[in-house]
Amino acid sequence: MVGIIMGSKSDLRIMQEAADVLEILGVPFEISVVSAHRTPDRMFEYAKGAAGRGIQVIVAGAGGAAHLPGMTASLTPLPVIGVPIKSSNSIDGWDSVLSILQMPAGVPVATVALDGARNAGILAAQIIGASDSNLLQRIAQFKEELKKKVIESVADVESLSKK
Repeated sequence: MVGIIMGSKSDLRIMQEAADVLEILGVPFEISVVSAHRTPDRMFEYAKGAAGRGIQVIVAGAGGAAHLPGMTASLTPLPVIGVPIKSSNSIDGWDSVLSILQMPAGVPVATVALDGARNAGILAAQIIGASDSNLLQRIAQFKEELKKKVIESVADVESLSKK
């Protein structure tokens, strides 16, 4: 199971993409709001209890100062994937990217692109899929479908060529 957390309900517009791709891949998940700054006790409880609830990977999205992914990673032995979010109080998202990316040695957070929750969901599934052959097969099929969509678009784009 994947835990998807975010610092604010306003982040749901981005974080829903992680949930959507996990649903496509058949990976169970839970989703909640856990603010590192406004509900630190809830963040401690969530991070410390995640493994005991069957969570295998945590996807944590945050904007602005974006402490949620790193603080979560400091409290759990589980892999944490950080999603920097360009929020209303953000400096073009760079503050979020750097807050999540620049973790100290010993407290890694895998970091995806700004607003990259879909990739975070895929990466979470791949981490679990490394020890689940059925899921790994579903991920391979998912990637084949992506390839198929690109190949199908080739003719449409090339038809615009002026020769």
